[in-house]
Amino acid sequence: MATVTLDSLRKEFDSGRIVAVEDLSLQVEDGEFVTVVGPSGCGKSTTLRMIAGLEQPTSGRVLIGDTDVTETSARHRDVAMVFQNYALYPHKTVRQNMAFGLRMSTDLDTDERNEKVDETAAMMGIEELLEDRPSELSGGQKQRVALGRAIVREPDVFLFDEPLSNLDAKLRTTMRTEIQRLQEELGTTAIYVTHDQEEAMTMGDRLAIMNNGILQQTGAPTDVYVRPKNEFVGGFVGSPSMNMLDVSIERVSDGISLICEEQFEYTLNGESAHQIAQTDLSTARLGIRPENVTVVEDGIETTVEVVEPVGSDNYLYLDLGPEFIARVDAGIEPEMGDVIDVTFDESDVHLFDTSGESLLTEATLTA
Repeated sequence: MATVTLDSLRKEFDSGRIVAVEDLSLQVEDGEFVTVVGPSGCGKSTTLRMIAGLEQPTSGRVLIGDTDVTETSARHRDVAMVFQNYALYPHKTVRQNMAFGLRMSTDLDTDERNEKVDETAAMMGIEELLEDRPSELSGGQKQRVALGRAIVREPDVFLFDEPLSNLDAKLRTTMRTEIQRLQEELGTTAIYVTHDQEEAMTMGDRLAIMNNGILQQTGAPTDVYVRPKNEFVGGFVGSPSMNMLDVSIERVSDGISLICEEQFEYTLNGESAHQIAQTDLSTARLGIRPENVTVVEDGIETTVEVVEPVGSDNYLYLDLGPEFIARVDAGIEPEMGDVIDVTFDESDVHLFDTSGESLLTEATLTA
């Protein structure tokens, strides 16, 4: 096991016209499970490939433990990677696929390799598949084989590049739990890339959120959810996404008044008001999560545009903004066109300046 340190990594393509990763510094502790999450094209897979040695950084360093491996070939880095498309050799049996890495990177003889494969196959519950070929396996079985092939090598670092994207929803949930269990049992440092923020939130000890090649924020899933550093993180983490509204700021006798055009006015009078009072801002972006919007008898008046049942909850689309959603209990069932009142607590309010940075939290970009 080992730490992984990324020191000011930059990766350019097309003679510098495309910057996939810019000035990325991050440390993953020994035995930690970090999920790197962001939209397609944000640089997360490129980052993983630089750690694996499949891409050479334009500048910066990659360290595994205390060793600088920036110039070391992928073959000589003690990492194992699990790919989205499984990357199994179609002409080899499951046993041969799992043993291939051992044959290439160790001095174990055939019997010793087979013994390790048998042990790992038993751990993964795929003993009966060892003589089958990939074409005979289901998607879930192929993914278990790919995981087993990584585990059997006992590497210092596991790298996962969206390994569950090709599986159906139920199997994704099962495999998610299985990967977490295995990583905890083995105690190996793991870096898991995904575009699915729900997957990232439920799996990692820590999140690293990227956008446009830049690391936006790191932290425990709950901390990032509660204290987003900027508007991008606030909108990306959470489902449905955080509601965002443009508001004007007015200083009033009892605090700070947030005015959303002609829709509503909301007064802050606690710590949030104190923080905003220290600025000279006249406008901001108000963020409120759908699950923090509640239906009340007397509050902000609004019209229900759409009701979307999603099992235990209903999503109410309201006319407070371009797409303002309240996530409420399934027992609250207004009709489309009904006028209702809603509100939210000041402690659930997020405010961002025009550059997108948070005005109310001390969230930091830690590495």
